[in-house]
Amino acid sequence: MHELGIVKHVIKTLHDVAEEHNVKRIASVTLEIGEVSGVVLDQLVDCWNYFREKDDLVKGAPLFVEKIGAVTYCTACEKTYETVPNGKICPHCGSAETYLLKGNEFAIKQIEAESNDTP
Repeated sequence: MHELGIVKHVIKTLHDVAEEHNVKRIASVTLEIGEVSGVVLDQLVDCWNYFREKDDLVKGAPLFVEKIGAVTYCTACEKTYETVPNGKICPHCGSAETYLLKGNEFAIKQIEAESNDTP
């Protein structure tokens, strides 16, 4: 389950950001996850819910996920199409000369935080 490692990395990144910006508590985290990133969302959320209760910085912070749909580009006909229902073969022309444009991303999009300067 690589979702465990992903959550540990996200929390480490949040600690780095918190230190850099004088943050005492993370209120929520929003991730962007591509449709074909290989991340199992249910497992990621379970890992987040487990680890957030063990870390004072993120304790109780909800995790929000925005899914990014996978889109593939065909170099033969210069059209795009939805990747998941069609795979590598272009539904417009039948060519396999394609590449993924988006849908493999994984990023921290937004962090809501409470500053140490806040009374």
